[in-house]
Amino acid sequence: MTSLICGSLAFDTIMSFHGRFSEALLADQLHKINVAFLVPDIRREYGGCAGNIAYNLKLLGGDPLIMATLGQDGAPYLDRLGKLGIATRCIRSYDDAYTAQAFITTDADNNQITAFHPGAMSNSHHNKVRDAGGVKLAIIAPDGRDGMVEHARDCATVGVPFIFDPGQGLPMFSGGELKEFIELSTYVAVNDYEAELLTERTGLTLPEISERVSALVVTRGEQGAEIFTASGKIDIPVVRVNQVVDPTGCGDAFRAGMLFGLTRDLDWMTIGRLASLMGALKIESQGGQNHAPTVEQIEQRFQKEFGYRF
Repeated sequence: MTSLICGSLAFDTIMSFHGRFSEALLADQLHKINVAFLVPDIRREYGGCAGNIAYNLKLLGGDPLIMATLGQDGAPYLDRLGKLGIATRCIRSYDDAYTAQAFITTDADNNQITAFHPGAMSNSHHNKVRDAGGVKLAIIAPDGRDGMVEHARDCATVGVPFIFDPGQGLPMFSGGELKEFIELSTYVAVNDYEAELLTERTGLTLPEISERVSALVVTRGEQGAEIFTASGKIDIPVVRVNQVVDPTGCGDAFRAGMLFGLTRDLDWMTIGRLASLMGALKIESQGGQNHAPTVEQIEQRFQKEFGYRF
């Protein structure tokens, strides 16, 4: 039950600002911002939406196949994926570009400011879904703009159901383009901010979007998540965490839980709860790919939280 993960592979430089962004930004001076944040803590991590989703899906015992691009500096990432047992046959490498790079600063309230260099990700449209072979489900996560469009159309053409997960790439698309994504997709997954932007750009309400797909999932941070289906709205509670360490990659971990549940035909309540749990497990660890619970530990934590095994 292979899941095709279309999205970015990137190196994340993650910095911690011990203050609050809001204290450094003056509401009446936003037209001429010139600020600097002291970041005593810095580290470099393996990241990118495709890498993070695949990593978490592998933790669950799933079978991720990454479709992405790397640059001239990408060999260590390929080596890492190989050691993790994650298929890399749909990853292209380019010698004339760097691997995508994200520079993320997180403040004391877990707000984030990110600068992103796309690098080799801009060539993502050269990857073709038909080359992936037999897959049960795909996800179109943030990637090169043209790549996201082509992969969505390719999935629809070859009959592969997919989750449209625009993430931080959503502002790249017009209302008409977003409507096309929605019409082609089987599921849509966004956070609360992205949901507002999606409704604003398309002119569609959340119920109207949900009518066009099998399910619309909206994550709401510490307030949990909502899943809109033909049967109504399902409220998914947030999973209590031992310690909030780093929110980077939590949304990707949530998507991995969705992929795992969908490929195993679980009910939506269980899918949502598992996805919420994966996000909680991630937030307790720094970076997008450093937590390493076993399948048994994940099952035990799920049972402790919800009273049954998935």
